Amino acid sequence: MAELIMDLQSVGLRIETQLETGRTGGAGPSDSGFLWVEGVPVTVPPSESSPYSLRAEDEGQGIYRAGVKVANVSGTRRPRFYDLKTADGIPYEQIALLHLDSLASTVVQACNYWGNSDQCGFCGIGLSLKAGRTIAKKSPEILAEVALAAKELDGAVDATLTTGSSVAPDRGALYVAKCGQAVKEHAGLPVEVQFEPPRDLKYIDQVHDMGVDALGIHIESFDPKVLAKVAPGKFRTGMDTYFRTWEYAVNLFGEGRVSTYVILGLGEDPDLTVEMCRRAVDIGVYPFVVPLRPVAGSLLEDLPAPSREYTEPIYRKVAGFLEAKGLGADTAVAGCARCQACSSLNLVQQAGNAPGCGSFGAPAGAPKAAPLLQIGKRPDA
Repeated sequence: MAELIMDLQSVGLRIETQLETGRTGGAGPSDSGFLWVEGVPVTVPPSESSPYSLRAEDEGQGIYRAGVKVANVSGTRRPRFYDLKTADGIPYEQIALLHLDSLASTVVQACNYWGNSDQCGFCGIGLSLKAGRTIAKKSPEILAEVALAAKELDGAVDATLTTGSSVAPDRGALYVAKCGQAVKEHAGLPVEVQFEPPRDLKYIDQVHDMGVDALGIHIESFDPKVLAKVAPGKFRTGMDTYFRTWEYAVNLFGEGRVSTYVILGLGEDPDLTVEMCRRAVDIGVYPFVVPLRPVAGSLLEDLPAPSREYTEPIYRKVAGFLEAKGLGADTAVAGCARCQACSSLNLVQQAGNAPGCGSFGAPAGAPKAAPLLQIGKRPDA
């Protein structure tokens, strides 16, 4: 299953039936359709050239390759809460989206990096606002109202709230945390909030005091050369600042409850990426490793996703670090690292920890499969 999902997230899926849920645009690398593949949550980019196809069946849907069924698919219906509106007539769908079983919203649909030389290459935060798919700013009260509906009508199990980066000293952390506090108190959902490293670590204390469960503070790439090119603003923040912020946050929130996105396929040095993931895991940070999936209309929209041959060895090494540290999707509580739909990392970790297995998939006592663990060459960018 891990191999299949790695393939799907690399080459995409031809949609030969109706796909009722998906995401277009947004603040992260996640243009995709939302699927349950054999009970596993997955986001998969649509692709007309993929060797895999999604087909309708008498009951549900299936994924096929070369005419052979390889997996069952379920759970792609449109969420019921999307059909509701606020008292002001704003569709709930413009307030928050359901990513399978995780509610997600960008609470402030603006970023000081957008539309200038600092714009992150994979991001589309301004595109969905321009297209009218969302509103510029969501209030804590409205988010709480929508979260409760998503929980009661569609079974949402957690909430992930992010924001564009702000020039304010807190970088937007306090407002997104206020929204998270409202969602947690009104809907009873575990909440992750995501923001850039604030200019003063005291803001992390304030966010913690608001009762949110987890933080996402996203570096995007551990390769400084790549970061300088695709996310100049984050590059100027500095790697040391990220690590200092993560370490401070872990001391407050606990190991596994602070995560960071690590995107593969940007032209990064894979050995450096693995080593920096190990360093992050050592301090209790969950490096959420994902394949590149640029938003249509973003600066990197034409850059292809990395191959499974490239991503799998990195997944396996990082999964080994997580297992040794005792971290996993369950320790994340909420957010992207809990959901895991955009990555195969948790599946690889589960496969490596299966009964009767030694080091990541090898039968107990068998020699290590060295070729699988070799890091591939840096992808073209």
